[in-house]
Parts: sequence; structure tokens; C-alpha cells
Amino acid sequence: MATVGSSKKAIEGSSIKLGAQNLHWKDSGAFTGEVSADMLLSVGIEYVIIGHSERRQYFGETDETVNLRLKQALAKGLKPIFCIGETLEEREAGKTFDVLKGQVLGGLSGISAQQIKAVALAYEPVWAIGTGKVATKEQAQEAHAYIRAQLAEIFDEDTAESAIIQYGGSVKPDNAEELLSQLDVDGALVGGASLNVKDFVGIIEAAL
Repeated sequence: MATVGSSKKAIEGSSIKLGAQNLHWKDSGAFTGEVSADMLLSVGIEYVIIGHSERRQYFGETDETVNLRLKQALAKGLKPIFCIGETLEEREAGKTFDVLKGQVLGGLSGISAQQIKAVALAYEPVWAIGTGKVATKEQAQEAHAYIRAQLAEIFDEDTAESAIIQYGGSVKPDNAEELLSQLDVDGALVGGASLNVKDFVGIIEAAL
């Protein structure tokens, strides 16, 4: 297994950046098991995923703690990837938009229009993560368009239009092209497929 140091050295001179999967909102303290922004920065991390559905589901992450982590990441100069998405039960109950709105408003509370420029959003329907299921291109576009509309209400149209909104949820080489071709889908947050070189390269080629 490659260390962070060896990974950093391997990507020197390339356009590849290092990212982490979480950070704590405090600089230091009695928070056993957590990782601070300064720790991430010390090993060359530039991006950090915040609010991933598994963090919300298994580790008690809330919109409030997501907001605290986002603010800390921005204050430290890290670039957050802010994850939002609904469960299968919420989608089947017709609550997708309500869930997305609540997560966007809660997560971005107190974030300025200037700060949001450093944030990438990732729509990851929980029911499509690691399940082999994937949102149709129509479902993905509908959700992304709604998220962008929420950003326009919170900030302004220009900010919303320039925002990066990625799709995450069982992205594979055979579905990447149609997902990424949607108007409001700006990229992919790839999970399991990134561990398979052939699959990951296929997704990258679909995005070119």
C-alpha cells in the first residue's frame, strides 16, 4: 500500500491532486480518531470530501457538523467536496428535493458567495452507492438542476452557473459518458471503480 508521501512524490509535475475523506472542525483537542486540517496540509492534501453518505449514515454526521467541517476546510485553504443525496426510502416517498434542499441550506449556512467558489458539490444518491444501481441520466440531471437552482437562490445566478456539481453513485465506464453528458453534471465522484485501473481509465476517457 502506498503511503501519502510516496503518492505525493508519484504525482509531482502532474495535474493529479491529493484528497482526503474527512477532517475535523477543530485545530486540536481530545478528538481521538479524528484528523485535523493541519495534519492534511502537512502531507500535501489539497481536497477533502465532507458529508459523504457513509459518514452521515454510520458516523452520525449531520448538516450542522458538515457545515462546521466545511468552514474549517475553507478557513485552512483546503478545497471541500461537499456531498449530498437522498436514501432510497426518501426518493420513493417523493422527498428527494426536500432532502437536497435541507442538506444544501444546512451545509452551506454562513458560507459566502466568494467561499463557495472553492467548493465542489457532489450529488450522490445513497441508494446508488456501492449497490450497482445507478441514477438514470434523467434522474441525475433533474437532481443536479435542482441543486443548481438552490445555489442561485442562496447566492446568485452567476455563482450557481459556475459551481461544480459532480455525480457520485456506481459510476462505471459503461454509464459515465451518458451521465457526464448532462447539462448540469460537471464531473464524477468515483468510488469503487477508482480501485480498478481499467475501469477508472474508462471513466476518465468518457469525460474527455
